[in-house]
Amino acid sequence: MQEPTEQVGPTAKSPSASSCGPLHARRWHNGRHTQAPAGGPMASESSFDVVSKVDRQEVDNALNQAAKEVRQRFDFKNTDASIKWSGEAIEMEAVSEDRVNAVLDVFQTKLARRGVNLKALDAGEPRQSGKVWKITAVTKEGIKTEDAKKVAKLIRDEGPKGVKTQVQGEELRVSSKSRDDLQTVQKMIRDQDYDFAVQFENYR
Repeated sequence: MQEPTEQVGPTAKSPSASSCGPLHARRWHNGRHTQAPAGGPMASESSFDVVSKVDRQEVDNALNQAAKEVRQRFDFKNTDASIKWSGEAIEMEAVSEDRVNAVLDVFQTKLARRGVNLKALDAGEPRQSGKVWKITAVTKEGIKTEDAKKVAKLIRDEGPKGVKTQVQGEELRVSSKSRDDLQTVQKMIRDQDYDFAVQFENYR
């Protein structure tokens, strides 16, 4: 009498749970159940991204508040002081270098109160243009490759063992099997006096 042949591959029927034992201890391989490696599943990695972003809406709110204060303050009276958008840049004007610097100070104060890191603002030097003085400022977003490498080197040299980094465009991915180690890395980065703003997002 011919013995029945065992089916394998996609058409094979999986044995019942009772004949397999605990499901977590077995897995399918080429149509057959095989015992999973001892020790259980490997710990998955957690990660976050180091980014440098600016909330454009908060910058706009700060600009509008600064413009209102400049119009109302007595020490700006008859100085033609103003602040406004000029494309993607922010243009500040006044009749003297002192007053245009004062406009910048008002704007920076409003930014800080709205939670915008002042390192994200790149303000140029005052310059005279005809009868007025001007300051042009732009917001900075994204981490330059060389800056991302600086952060990665800090983590590699001083951070916990096993923490990995990867430059991804204008961001830096940081990953580890230990969430505590990731928190340690975040504190390390915060404690550095980088000349660019940093935030942490995309927690996984």
